[in-house]
Amino acid sequence: MQVWPGQTYPLGATYDGAGTNFAVYSEAAHRIELCLLHDDGSETAVELRETDAFVRHAYLPGIMPGQRYGFRVHGPYAPENGQRCNSAKLLLDPYARAISGSIDWNESVYGYHFGKPDSRNDMDSAPHTMTAVVVNPYFDWGDDRRPRTDYHRTVIYEAHVKGLTMLHPELPEELRGTYAGLAHPAVIEHLTELGVTALELMPVHQFVNDHRLVDAGLNNYWGYNTIGFFAPHNTYASWGDRGEQVLEFKQAVKALHEAGIEVILDVVYNHTAEGNHLGPTLSFRGLDNASYYRLGADNPRYYTDTTGTGNSLLMRSPHVLQLIMDSLRYWVEEMHVDGFRFDLAATLARQFHEVDRLSSFFDLVQQDPVVSQVKLIAEPWDVGEGGYQVGNFPPLWTEWNGKYRDTVRDLWRGEPRTLAEFASRLTGSSDLYQDDGRRPLASINFTTCHDGFTLHDLVAYNDKHNEANGEGNRDGESHNRSWNCGVEGETSDPEVRELRDRQVRNFIATLMLSQGVPMLSHGDEFGRTQGGNNNAYCQDNEVAWVHWPEKGDEKNKGLLAFTQTMVWLRRDHPVFRRRRFFHGRPVEGTHDELSDISWFTPEGEEMIQGDWQATDAKAMSVFLNGQAISEPGPRGERISDDSFLLMFNASAETLEFAVPVDHGSQWRIVVDTSRPEGVPPGDGPKVDAGERITMIGRSMTVLMRSV
Repeated sequence: MQVWPGQTYPLGATYDGAGTNFAVYSEAAHRIELCLLHDDGSETAVELRETDAFVRHAYLPGIMPGQRYGFRVHGPYAPENGQRCNSAKLLLDPYARAISGSIDWNESVYGYHFGKPDSRNDMDSAPHTMTAVVVNPYFDWGDDRRPRTDYHRTVIYEAHVKGLTMLHPELPEELRGTYAGLAHPAVIEHLTELGVTALELMPVHQFVNDHRLVDAGLNNYWGYNTIGFFAPHNTYASWGDRGEQVLEFKQAVKALHEAGIEVILDVVYNHTAEGNHLGPTLSFRGLDNASYYRLGADNPRYYTDTTGTGNSLLMRSPHVLQLIMDSLRYWVEEMHVDGFRFDLAATLARQFHEVDRLSSFFDLVQQDPVVSQVKLIAEPWDVGEGGYQVGNFPPLWTEWNGKYRDTVRDLWRGEPRTLAEFASRLTGSSDLYQDDGRRPLASINFTTCHDGFTLHDLVAYNDKHNEANGEGNRDGESHNRSWNCGVEGETSDPEVRELRDRQVRNFIATLMLSQGVPMLSHGDEFGRTQGGNNNAYCQDNEVAWVHWPEKGDEKNKGLLAFTQTMVWLRRDHPVFRRRRFFHGRPVEGTHDELSDISWFTPEGEEMIQGDWQATDAKAMSVFLNGQAISEPGPRGERISDDSFLLMFNASAETLEFAVPVDHGSQWRIVVDTSRPEGVPPGDGPKVDAGERITMIGRSMTVLMRSV
């Protein structure tokens, strides 16, 4: 076999049409062998003799796509000093573009013998672990164009590749649970008819099924256990794992782009699947443990963990930062994705101990000409000290607004003293984002997501029911701000079911008519349930998969139609998706002398300070002036829209709401969540200024000004 010196960059395995360049970083290694794996179980070892700046490299002519490989690292093994090199462990390339196989959790994949954590295990892990694969980077993207949807026009749909497609009745069996399933016309048609503009996929980076879960007969369904930051997860491919998953993922992105739908990836750069000091040796730990992970200051045998998973990546390491930035650019430039949602993003800001919004990671993102131009969404918390950072990320970023979720849930379940904060969340959370120059679009609004109850379960359960997870119902959030409407779980009581349906409509209407960027969780548009399980991370089965409605299912068909109506109402009216915060006063240069927003009691009187603080106040109206939108259109034109009156009755009592005078002489009801279909028939009844509207408890009415 010929071995040429090769290049230090790019890292990983790079095929050029005639052979493959291999490059891997390790400051700890004394020697590194590239191992080419053969289908008969044998391997060919090639020492990487060339070293520059701790990068070992070589070029091998004739090595083609589909070749499986790994690394063996010879170096110090002294866990008490944070060193864990062991050449008996076949290691994944951190830059692998594709990964083949799975881990069977044989004792050999660990650095110690079971029951003897201080021992050294020199068993060969190669027959029992995953391998990297050389990939052909070529793909015919044709005229693929990124939709580049502005944030104010964005509607995000959070989904799981397998969960969304596994039970779809129109998908062929071989496409269910796959990237190809996402690209199927039936799935894309649903998304486009719903009005979705961005599909936010739960983790598709190659992840690992935890040893503990496999032993319990479960799987890491959610996928927040990454081992390959460049590789699409192999089991989501409909055929093959020797690079086919890369091709299939690209085809899915191309199909979604053709439908005008962006693809956003939920990415996990805060930790890896190698876990704590008792975890397996799969890649980073064996390459250079101290360079990749945050180790204990007092005892580097152990890991500093702010993620709750056993380890945290070392965010002050230039090589970790390079890995993350190279990965992000790869997914944008080579895989054509349109943005990222960063899991436990507060950990990315931890250079030392505290969360630092000016950390090196954010500096790198800010100046990067590729990554800075796509959608960047933070999950703004982790489990470490000071980890809840909603509202504290840099101006380039948007955030999952956990305060929006909590406040909207509190309002509709009838908690006291929620009106003031609800008003802030409804109007874009200026208290969180205005001071640092951000705008309402920094707030990713959501009521439900993958983590927690589905929307159906939010109104059907007071308590979590996670017994199937095998952890004694101790896992998952215990304070869900949910309300079961009087009965725990499923019921045939018609009054309870009607109230629950109304509450679901209230949540959807509130979400779609709030300033900011709305995010739906897959299946909520037709009442998906997990049976009260609020932590279905390990339920790779019908508990967590989306059950698509059967033909003739009028209830779920009606909820889907209502959700579509709310998305379209938002799409058609810029007053619900403003790019700037409300001023609370008339806008200069408009003929309408009314304020751009006004708040009213149910009596139709403008609210004063005491009204906001009243303990029992759970109802109000808000006037949104479509004639007083301050921001210009894309060509500098003045934006003009209809004006709306949103009435919220979150109390349990039937109340009369007076239509305010001097804000329009005639109105038309366009949304009424007290009705089973959520909207009035025809054009909706006309209502005059000063007229009273009777609203039953826990309902919402939306009026559009006619005159």
